[in-house]
Amino acid sequence: MYEYTFPAVAGIQAGRRYYTIMLPLRLLGRLFQPGEAEESDPAKRSQRLLNKARVPEIAQYVTDNADSYVFSALTVAVDADFRFEQIGEHGLGRRLGILHIPQSARFVINDGQHRVAAIREALKSAAHSSLGDESIAVVLFQDIGLKSSQQRFADLNRHPVRPAPSITVLYDHREETAAITRHVSQQIPLLRDLTERERSTLPRRSSALITLSALNSANRALLHDLGDLPLEQRKELAAAYWATIIAQFPAWEQARQGKLNAAAVRSDFIHASGLVLDALGRIGNTLIQDTIDPDAWQKTLAALAKIDWRRRNAELWEGRATSGGRLTKSHAHVLLTTAAIRHALGMPLPPDEQWLEENFTARTKRSQAR
Repeated sequence: MYEYTFPAVAGIQAGRRYYTIMLPLRLLGRLFQPGEAEESDPAKRSQRLLNKARVPEIAQYVTDNADSYVFSALTVAVDADFRFEQIGEHGLGRRLGILHIPQSARFVINDGQHRVAAIREALKSAAHSSLGDESIAVVLFQDIGLKSSQQRFADLNRHPVRPAPSITVLYDHREETAAITRHVSQQIPLLRDLTERERSTLPRRSSALITLSALNSANRALLHDLGDLPLEQRKELAAAYWATIIAQFPAWEQARQGKLNAAAVRSDFIHASGLVLDALGRIGNTLIQDTIDPDAWQKTLAALAKIDWRRRNAELWEGRATSGGRLTKSHAHVLLTTAAIRHALGMPLPPDEQWLEENFTARTKRSQAR
């Protein structure tokens, strides 16, 4: 009988043996075939359907970070009899050995099908041919039958929790916008003191004013289409812009000094919301596209202090920033809020905001006429 042989480490979970091997990436395409993942009837699969849209993004991550990518272990069920040949009878020798798996075995991925598909895609690039000699950890369970594989998939996905976007920004040292956001949040004293860096939603009584993820989203808008500028220049532009913005909101500084409660500022005004930060990012992008001289922005942005930012100012904000008094951060609401701020600053509206503004105004007039 032809068989695969792998150095392996044996372990026990729930009274059952499992084995961990290091699998060369070039073997992924040979061992793991996509057939089952394409089965239309979910009851006949042990996995969700492969989301093909995710594969290029993960493959790009591998090829862009060939010297530093990281993948967690795959979890795989082996639908066949196999044997473990331990190297000793005592201690560590009982857990180390050689795993013998027949080549007729069927390998079913319980966790990691998108990683496998992405690695296979990345291996197609001639520039990354050496990638096939690298390896990934694979945890193998012996499972004969569909039912146990389906149960393992359900168990593995029973308690997944994605990290909050704020802590991802804090820890992401690859993505340039995240680096810019960390720089801005440390460079400006108010943001250093009043930015929540771990959570992406603020509890009602939080002493923070904004979240790191909201600032990061605003920076994406602020620096849109400015990727040709050096990273350090974009960092300084962003820091200069937000310092200018902060100067227009006295309540923010009062919150930093303890003269106002940060929770009350968030509750009473909308200018610290992620919605408005995104809108201000869009406005800043227009100003930077016109000139990278921060002194030239001052006159335009000074008018921000004259806007009535109170949440209860329904005449201005209802239907734009709020719906029924609650902030709503849909794309349309961001554009309508941006349009209102641009109008107050004496700035022309770009076509997408102009179109939404005209429709919003028409709907408002029809509603008032009833």
